[in-house]
Amino acid sequence: MMGATTAEISIPNGNKYEQPTGLFINGEFVASSDGKTAEVENPGNGNIVCSVHLASIEDINTAVEAAEDAFFKRWATISGKAKGEYLSKIADLIVKYSDQLADLEAIESGKPKDTNAIFDVLHSADVFRYYAGKAVTAQSGKTIESELSKFTYTVYEPYGVCAAIIAWNFPMSTFAWKVAACLAAGNTMVVKTSELTPLSALFMCKIFQEADLPAGVINVTCGLGSVAGVRLSEHEKVQKISFTGSTGVGKLIQESAAKSNLKYCTLECGGKSPLVIYEDADLEQAVKWAAFGIFFNKGEICTASSRIYVQESVYDKFLTMYKDHVEEAYVQGEQFATGVNVGPTVCKAQQEKILAYIESAKQEGGRIITGGKIPSYTNKNGYYLEPTIIADCNQDMKVVREEIFGPVVTVSKFTSDEEAIKLSNDSEYGLAAYLFTKDLVRSQNYIRKVQSGQVFVNFTFAADFRLPFGGYKMSGNGRELGDEGLSAFQQVKAVHINLTGKL
Repeated sequence: MMGATTAEISIPNGNKYEQPTGLFINGEFVASSDGKTAEVENPGNGNIVCSVHLASIEDINTAVEAAEDAFFKRWATISGKAKGEYLSKIADLIVKYSDQLADLEAIESGKPKDTNAIFDVLHSADVFRYYAGKAVTAQSGKTIESELSKFTYTVYEPYGVCAAIIAWNFPMSTFAWKVAACLAAGNTMVVKTSELTPLSALFMCKIFQEADLPAGVINVTCGLGSVAGVRLSEHEKVQKISFTGSTGVGKLIQESAAKSNLKYCTLECGGKSPLVIYEDADLEQAVKWAAFGIFFNKGEICTASSRIYVQESVYDKFLTMYKDHVEEAYVQGEQFATGVNVGPTVCKAQQEKILAYIESAKQEGGRIITGGKIPSYTNKNGYYLEPTIIADCNQDMKVVREEIFGPVVTVSKFTSDEEAIKLSNDSEYGLAAYLFTKDLVRSQNYIRKVQSGQVFVNFTFAADFRLPFGGYKMSGNGRELGDEGLSAFQQVKAVHINLTGKL
């Protein structure tokens, strides 16, 4: 039915669920005002899972009004301790329903459930629990000594109504990063999910209901970027927007925010992260981490270690070890199959885009070490692509310069420390950088000179909710997670009191 806001869905592992499919506005699931829907596809086999409602401009306006009403009447009036109790309850419920949430994340995004999706879900619970603690004192400031005749201090206050636009590659964790910090800081929010991966976020709304979160504090909409995303970035009552996605879309959001009401933007955009392996590195461990850094989550990670630079003296040895390890350890298949750790890409368009990048690498002189094609042993209706290693790359190649967002890695060689840093910085992006060496002085030199918001030494991507996450250059601005993630949803007020009242 066009107006139905739930659907029974079947998971390939035999589980069945009553899945919310409506827009979640003011504490209730509702149909879209214009009746428009979108089909959610299982990228593992091409089957339609269900259809969800797509938010219209009118729906976004309604959601913003609900968030504003909730901010002034329900959320701003309760203590930080009470806010923290809600967030803690949500964290517990995520754990309670973690198996179902992992099923949903797997079926909508293509992540293998047991080796990928479940970790995203449990990480999300940790994020809510972390910000539950932060909520208690979120609006505390500090006193600042100035003049004896004055009492001066600061307070941290919420923006009010905020918006979030989340990506399809980590639908649970990007949702948690934004929502938990936003609520802890005292704001209310309207979320726009990707139309490709809305199911886990919509199920989270059932958790909000079970946690008795006040109506309108969180409103979740699935919608097209050209409609719902644009309206949120332009809306005069939205005071802050948090976005995760491509650099191109991030630019459009910042432009819309500036043209409307100068709303504050946190933009977590693209990446093309370098991984440098020096000749003194533990090569066996470097091989394992280098594979994990690009092939975990099928390479659909903005911090993926997608361009590897290996010191010339160990280049050939590394390639041999790397190829052998990837072919042995990275098993591709459907999301619910036992032992699989590389699932399908999220959709047909993404698969075709990645294949075009691989073809360009061949034309430009890249050498395919392994992979590079659609595997013959997977479901022919799914969107699979073999883990691919391209060797002998140079900085002018398209696959080295552009974000591929798939299970494809480039490998190049370097000679000196200076060249490694120069190659690492030769990118418009600066989200993460990775370094493998046993030399402490060398690592410190690299850390201070690389243009990156995050640096990992002797391991690859492991987002820690206690540390800030964000990038330099075209990778965006602002930070998520940690104390910085909380302050991104706050504005500071300076208070000056003249104790004498005299001029």
